[in-house]
Amino acid sequence: MSKILKQNDHLESSDLALCVTLCCCGYQIESINRQGQKAIFLIKRDDKLDSLIQKYWAHQLKVDPLSFFNFLKEVKSRIYNLG
Repeated sequence: MSKILKQNDHLESSDLALCVTLCCCGYQIESINRQGQKAIFLIKRDDKLDSLIQKYWAHQLKVDPLSFFNFLKEVKSRIYNLG
């Protein structure tokens, strides 16, 4: 059975660093869609997501560097496996 994804229920972003940072904060990338050379990441929204994104852009969000690097490798692997 396939799920119907409502646009307001998910963040859509092509910003790899933002999405990896959100993974470090406990979020999961639900799917990755290719649009030409770009990868579009879908992350399920909750009450805290917009606040975290604001902190990210204000340079107020701190994450563990090793976690960031490991999530970055994982996400890149998922992108390249899309073929």
